[in-house]
Amino acid sequence: MHVTFLGTSGAVPTTMRNPSAVMVRREGERFLFDAGEGTQRQMMRFSTGFAVSHVFVSHLHGDHVLGLPGLIQTWDFNDREEPVAIHTPAGTRRRIRDLITVTGNEPSFPVRVNEVSPGDVALDGGEFEVRAFETDHRATSVGYAIVEDDRKGRFDREKAEEELGIEPGPEYSKLHNGESVELDDGTVVQPEQVVGPPRPGRRVVYTGDTCPTEGVVEAAVDADLLIHDATFAEDRRERAGQTGHSTAKQAAEIANRAGAKRLALTHVSTRYAGQSGRLEDEAREVFDGEAVLPDDGDELDVPFPDGEDGD
Repeated sequence: MHVTFLGTSGAVPTTMRNPSAVMVRREGERFLFDAGEGTQRQMMRFSTGFAVSHVFVSHLHGDHVLGLPGLIQTWDFNDREEPVAIHTPAGTRRRIRDLITVTGNEPSFPVRVNEVSPGDVALDGGEFEVRAFETDHRATSVGYAIVEDDRKGRFDREKAEEELGIEPGPEYSKLHNGESVELDDGTVVQPEQVVGPPRPGRRVVYTGDTCPTEGVVEAAVDADLLIHDATFAEDRRERAGQTGHSTAKQAAEIANRAGAKRLALTHVSTRYAGQSGRLEDEAREVFDGEAVLPDDGDELDVPFPDGEDGD
């Protein structure tokens, strides 16, 4: 799983930061979380590719959705045929549809708009889900969590072959899939004899704009990466509450409570242009894990827990 930060600014872009957009690539699929103005250019600039299958909108403030019309028009110009799904908070479908057709034309490819509420599974990917969760902003809003299923335990081939006398073949697959096998001598081998305990999948959580809330804590339990609103420094905590945002320190406190492993701060106010390290420092003073404040174009790999591979 690979995360590219396409836009990390707050409501207004700067010369260095674009409005909100995050690309996540997982097993060949590309998911886009929010699409602020200029997102398609950021996708070109940072070579993420345009083959996005799902767009997840946290809320309909302009700095999170004004990139959608241009992106859809570019897909149209490029003769896209594959469908795209846009997931958006409940009650906002018509406004998304208006954005899609703002130039007066319907896209030539299928666009499905799916409304979601906190607790809904926005996307069931078979081995993972993208779940909507509750956030607290000045608009109808949700955050999204990519949650992978547990993986099979490791298969102990050495034990199977040398201790139990099972020759390589279809029996290995059966055991790894949880089925018992009977050997030629009548011995029955149970899966737990050669298969270790299930291994956890990964969890990446994107809040969009939000005040600190229990909904984020619950969604981000043991998250491998929490991408959290960090619009202000701590001396602007009151302003953060008034505008439906969080400080970097508050984001770190949420990450600690959730037991997240890494924290990425985003949606940085223009008042911190050239001094965003201040927000990073405030978060690092509080957070027990790794806290970063990405620049546009920065990338993060999300490995499996304990550095294991996906086998």
